[in-house]
Amino acid sequence: MEKQNRQEERLDGEVLFEGRMLRLDRDTVRLPNGHESTREVVRHPGAVGIIAILDQQVLLVRQYRYAIAQETLEIPAGKLDPQEPPLDCAVRELREETGYRGTMEHISTFYTTPGFTDEVMHLFLARDLVWDPLTPDDDEFIGVERISWDEAVQRAKQNEFIDAKTILGILLVQGRMG
Repeated sequence: MEKQNRQEERLDGEVLFEGRMLRLDRDTVRLPNGHESTREVVRHPGAVGIIAILDQQVLLVRQYRYAIAQETLEIPAGKLDPQEPPLDCAVRELREETGYRGTMEHISTFYTTPGFTDEVMHLFLARDLVWDPLTPDDDEFIGVERISWDEAVQRAKQNEFIDAKTILGILLVQGRMG
């Protein structure tokens, strides 16, 4: 089978919006067939998610998510600061959101929604947790909940979580733990 060029070439672009967490660009691109089109791209600095295990329980955070107008139960997570290594961010976010720190193991790195954003998510497994809290961010109102590891796996498999990183993280770790 012959290799087909599917790459698009950026010709021009403009920033439509720039906020504290993301930027929206509209680019003009040349398609592989020579035609021009536009692409709107959400630029994001990247994020981490942490599957934190304490005494055969997973630590989850309950918080209100404005974009979907409801509370979620999800793994601790947060946005990378400029130039911040993902591991450092994972340690900081776990301490801010749950009060614990632990031994971190990188599980996966993936694009969250490559059809419209360049956001990269880095997943970590945290074990050997010890209490070592940091002050939470001023704009976060989080409740920490513990559920058994077996229940977390069952709920992920039965689509009872509505957050993709939580489902993926639990299932990836479950695959490692057997």
